[in-house]
Parts: sequence; C-alpha cells; structure tokens
Amino acid sequence: MDLALLGSLAALALIDSTSFGTLLIPIWLLLNPGPVRAARLLIFLGTVAAFYFALGVAVALGADAFLPQLGRLLDSTPVLWGQLVTGVALFFWSFRLDRKHRPAGGGRLLRWRERVLSERGGVAGLGLAAAAAEVTTMLPYLAAIGLLTTAELPGGQVVAVMAGYCVLMTAPALVLLAARLAFGERLAGPLKRISDAMANSNTLSWIVGIVGFLLAYDAAGRLGLAHVAG
Repeated sequence: MDLALLGSLAALALIDSTSFGTLLIPIWLLLNPGPVRAARLLIFLGTVAAFYFALGVAVALGADAFLPQLGRLLDSTPVLWGQLVTGVALFFWSFRLDRKHRPAGGGRLLRWRERVLSERGGVAGLGLAAAAAEVTTMLPYLAAIGLLTTAELPGGQVVAVMAGYCVLMTAPALVLLAARLAFGERLAGPLKRISDAMANSNTLSWIVGIVGFLLAYDAAGRLGLAHVAG
C-alpha cells in the first residue's frame, strides 16, 4: 500500500478528529459535573465511529462493485485536472471564510446533557444524530473516501484502512477521556477553554484549506506535475 496514501488518510483523520461530533461534543460531555461517565462517552464515540466506518466501507466498496469503470474515470486526465483545480480553489477559498461564533448553551442545555448521559440509548442516539447531521459537511472524511476509491484497494484493505481511520479520528477524544479519569476536576478548566476556543473559532477555514491542499497534491502527483516541478 502506498505510504503517501496512508499519510494523506492519517492527516485527514486527524482533521476529522477536531470536528463537532468527534471532539467538541465529547469535551462537552466530559465537562458534566460529578464522576466521569466513561462508559457513556465510549458508547457515544463508538456510535460515531461505527457510523462513519459502515458508511465509508459501503461507499468505497459499493463504488467498486456497481461502478467498475469509476476508477478509470477518476484516473482520467480531465477528472484529475478537475480535482487539481478544485483542490487549489478550496485552498484559496479557505482564506476568505469568515469567522463565526457559536452561542454558549444555558441551563436548559446543561439539563439536557445530564439526561443524555443518564441513559445509554440517549448517548447512542446523540452519537448517531451528530454523525448523520455532520457527514455531508465533513470534507476530510469525504475526501478520504474519494482517495480510497481512486486507490482501487482490495476489499480487505479498504475495511482495515477505514477501521484505522475511524480509530484515529476518535483518538484525541479518547486521550482526553483518559486524562479526565486520571486528573479529575483539575482538567475541567483546560477542557472548558478548549471547548470555548473550538466553538468560537473558524475551524472550517483551515479544514477546507488542508483538504484542498491534499486533493491538489494527490492530483498533481498522478498527473506527473510533481516530477516536472522537481
């Protein structure tokens, strides 16, 4: 398997790990007062990871099963030039995205968090809803599926790579969970600052920029432009 492909997928997974569903909601759940409900957070992260794993494998393998010509089409020169232009456009567009701010939740939101954490079904439903609502806006995830499809990997490798992608995507939240269990309320302050910074910053701009760069880099390599430039 191409190391460059694995590197690109790892980078995309790490970008995905900073999304609303994979990091911001877990931090919000970890800020709930009282003992850490690790099992509830693991159910949430497991639901999110399972959703993205199943969808990614279905799309990647489905494309190969039902559209056998898709790989040749995506590797054609016109499509590669289109991918290159799209990547460059996304990269430069990222500099024009405006900063957006999210309003902080009040007492009603805190009470709803407590109810969600009190039931396994509630936290699993939250994970499924968050993943389903966010999937069409997760550009790194969609780009990763595109890279997997164009790579024309065997089915077993697609499953393994997608599983690794989802594990890496949830790794930062798992690290924060372990730290919260180890340090208790001492970590509440830093978690609150991370949550506020993510909510009030325009993370979409740099996500779009990195995805654009990876798409352009992949297309340039397959078009042979990287060798020309070198």
